[in-house]
Amino acid sequence: NLDLSYNNFNTSLPPRFANLTSLISLNLSNAGFVGQIPVAISRLKKLVSLDLSMSTLYLSKRPPLKLENPNLATLVQNLTQLRELHLDGVNISAKGNEWCGPLSSSLPNLNVLSLSNCFLSGPIDHSLAKLQSLTVIRLNGNKLSAPVPEFFANFTNLTVLHLSYCMLNGTFPENIFQVPTLEILDLSGNQELQGQLPNSSQISSLKTLVLSNTNFSGRLPESIGTIRNLSRIELSACKFIGSFPVSMADLTELVYMDFSSNMFTGSIPAFGKSKKLMYVDFSDNKLSGMIPNSHWQGLSNLVHLDLRNNSLNGWIPSSLFAIPSLRKLQLSSNQFSGQVPDFSNVSLLCLDTLDLSSNNLTGAIPSTFFNLTRLNVLLLSSNKFSGTIKLDWIQNLRNLTTLDLSYNNLTVDASIRNSTLSSFPQMTTIKLASCNLSSFPDLRNQSKLVFLDLSDNQIDGTVPQWLGGLSNGTLLYLNLSQNLLVSLPERSFPTSLAILDLHSNQLRGKIPTPPPSAAYVDYSNNNFTFSIPPNIGNSLLFTIFFSLSNNGLVGDIPESICNTSYLQVLDVSNNSLKGRIPDCLIERSETLVVLNLRGNSFQGSIPDKFPLKCALKTLDLNGNQLVGKVSRSLANCTMLEVVDLGNNKLNDTFPCLLKNVSTLRVLVLRNNNFSGRIGCPKNHGPWPTLQIVDLASNNFGGFLPNKCLNTWEAMKGTGNEKHDHLGVETFPLTRLYYQDSITVTSKGLQIELVKILTLFTSIDFSGNRFEGPIPDVIGQFKALYILNLSRNALTGPIPPFLGNLSQLESLDLSRNQLNGTIPPQLVALTFLSLLNLSYNNLVGGIPRGYQFETFENNSFEGNKGLCGLPLSRLCLGDNALPPAGIPEFRYMPQRNLFDWQFIVPGLGFGVGAGAVVAPLMFWKKANKWCDDCVDKILTVLLPMLGLMYYTSDDWRIATEENFEENSTDGDGDGEEEGEDDFGG
Repeated sequence: NLDLSYNNFNTSLPPRFANLTSLISLNLSNAGFVGQIPVAISRLKKLVSLDLSMSTLYLSKRPPLKLENPNLATLVQNLTQLRELHLDGVNISAKGNEWCGPLSSSLPNLNVLSLSNCFLSGPIDHSLAKLQSLTVIRLNGNKLSAPVPEFFANFTNLTVLHLSYCMLNGTFPENIFQVPTLEILDLSGNQELQGQLPNSSQISSLKTLVLSNTNFSGRLPESIGTIRNLSRIELSACKFIGSFPVSMADLTELVYMDFSSNMFTGSIPAFGKSKKLMYVDFSDNKLSGMIPNSHWQGLSNLVHLDLRNNSLNGWIPSSLFAIPSLRKLQLSSNQFSGQVPDFSNVSLLCLDTLDLSSNNLTGAIPSTFFNLTRLNVLLLSSNKFSGTIKLDWIQNLRNLTTLDLSYNNLTVDASIRNSTLSSFPQMTTIKLASCNLSSFPDLRNQSKLVFLDLSDNQIDGTVPQWLGGLSNGTLLYLNLSQNLLVSLPERSFPTSLAILDLHSNQLRGKIPTPPPSAAYVDYSNNNFTFSIPPNIGNSLLFTIFFSLSNNGLVGDIPESICNTSYLQVLDVSNNSLKGRIPDCLIERSETLVVLNLRGNSFQGSIPDKFPLKCALKTLDLNGNQLVGKVSRSLANCTMLEVVDLGNNKLNDTFPCLLKNVSTLRVLVLRNNNFSGRIGCPKNHGPWPTLQIVDLASNNFGGFLPNKCLNTWEAMKGTGNEKHDHLGVETFPLTRLYYQDSITVTSKGLQIELVKILTLFTSIDFSGNRFEGPIPDVIGQFKALYILNLSRNALTGPIPPFLGNLSQLESLDLSRNQLNGTIPPQLVALTFLSLLNLSYNNLVGGIPRGYQFETFENNSFEGNKGLCGLPLSRLCLGDNALPPAGIPEFRYMPQRNLFDWQFIVPGLGFGVGAGAVVAPLMFWKKANKWCDDCVDKILTVLLPMLGLMYYTSDDWRIATEENFEENSTDGDGDGEEEGEDDFGG
């Protein structure tokens, strides 16, 4: 036997090893040998065990051994006695038949085959089935790119099967689970490998089962409790579903358990019998319910417990704080409530990580938390903790590196006595957002700080000078946004900063020069004035996100801003900038994803310089003075999601150049001089994601085309839409991203949607010259929230299919030439809060029920043939008028349902109010006021009960109006041309 393992020879293997002909075992693993394995090794015919392996740790320091000439076939051709072959990390670079064939023909007695990370490729050749004595197979880290062969189940002595990260695919053979001797099975990292755990008691020999990051799915079988020797089970990042079998409580040998990132439901099982448990991870599932105290009692070896990102609720069990071995307790992003239990014997606890963030915890933070002297990480953000926390308390946590108290109801006292500054722990992360801070905490001695967040507080005045020299060049993240800061220090920010967020303060004066290495710079929503510095682009060489929006900047955009090579988001919206849009800025859109110049005074035309590889997703030029046509090169931007050209002076036709941009979600051309028909003369590409279309106040005309509108699939609603917001994620590992905003017109008001839900849909064609009927395809737009076709020349009846638009909240068809009656189907629009049908040629009675009871006269005025409430012109029936002063209660068939939980409290309120109102009844004016109020209440309430309510005043008004209409010639519409009236 010769064992030279774990040395650092740093030389090639000597050929004279061939002279050691009596060797039975040769172990040269991790010995630092490099280069080609010599053919001399193949002459050691008595070898039973050969180990030339290199671990991944050693491979990271030096190149691997090679087996090219001689190759594997030459190496093993004479080693017929070999039982163990370890070549892990050796570069063999062979295909399936090239390595399987020589092994099966030359090594008939092989027990251990360990060839991990050997650059092998698949598929595994069937010839390997001849090696019936195999007990260990390790092929992990190769690119086999094939299914697992069925014949592996025939290796009846197999104890270890390692096939992790082999790019395996297909379905894993269930028979392999039932090999009676199998103890270790590792298939992790094969994301295309499918399979299920069999419901069989024949897999009881397993000790280690690792299926993480595979496509295994289904439920855990009840028989899992029969694997009594199971000590390690890892099923993270698979597709398992359902609740945990009760039999899991019988796994008494469990030490390590990771079920994270699946879709498990139900409650957490009890592990009171699993006294050896050290590691438990159920994070990122759909678990719910409370955690009983008894679940954790007696687990004296537990070191790691992670239950993050579930729906667990109730109180946090006190038994968790009585486990002396526990080091990491992570319970964030659940629904735990109540107060955190205080605990004794703090000195016995080993906690180094405590994460309770994003729950509903209340009360004061236990003072004992600040006595956990071994604590490295304390995360308590996004709860409802209250009270005052003094930063002085942190000095006891000498090992603390990360502190997050953000977004609670806390008040943090930032004053630190000078005597404690030196004893304050050296931290890397401090997050005190929304902590009612009124001044900067004195952190000048923090030399290792990387992440500092003091946003959303009431810190005012000037940023302190010491902040510029903080952390000896380690500070990467600084967020001072949403405070009351007015000025910046003369000394610049730390040059190491990658993220600088100063938005929503009261900073004034000139724009500060960004740090040279900054990737994210947000100066928006301040009072910066003057012009953008001409050389600012030289400080943005590595910047990805740059926002100057909502300030008071003047002048033009300097061309130096085009010097940046990585800029993805540029937002200078809502300033007083002017001049032309720089050509180079448009040319930079190979990297630029968002260009927002809205709300300025830019002039001239849009540069026709969009490159062939345009990467733009958002182009917002709304509210400028741009003229001419839409740039034809904009067609190169095939990933566009938002195009907002509204409120300019553009003179063009419908932008058919975008017809092949299938990603388009928002198209705003409002208030320009666009003309012609909408749609394109040739085949129009699909716009399946289009959700907001605003063509209002232009000169478009003609019929609304069914064919064009029919491609707007997002308007139809498939039920698969994600509840998300439009925007661009610039830094995936942070909360920093660009959020698209848009202005829509609803209820006569312009509303800025700062967060555009991908579910929100809107069509505004108002103020054009469209004619003809409302197209049938609109009846399919069941996801539509806003429909505005007002101020056009549409004709024909209001189609009943509009009653199918169940999400509709705003419907404006006013000032057209629509005729016929109002379809009763519109009553079914229970979310409708605005209805405007005024100034058309509608006739007949106004439908009643649901939201129609809330609309006022101005929703229907200007239609001489309409009658019924809320108009004063009532529809006369065939029956005689009731006697004057006697209200009539007429039974009507029930057309809607009502909810007593709303009506009964209202009646109760009325009885109580009677004590106040009754005395007024004896006062003449008050009497009349009370009568009017009662009439209004009954007019709304009784139709919900299937009854119609009329008063003698109603009949009087109706009779007088009929008399006037019969005795007076009409003199025109009489309506004023002006602002639309909106009701509802």
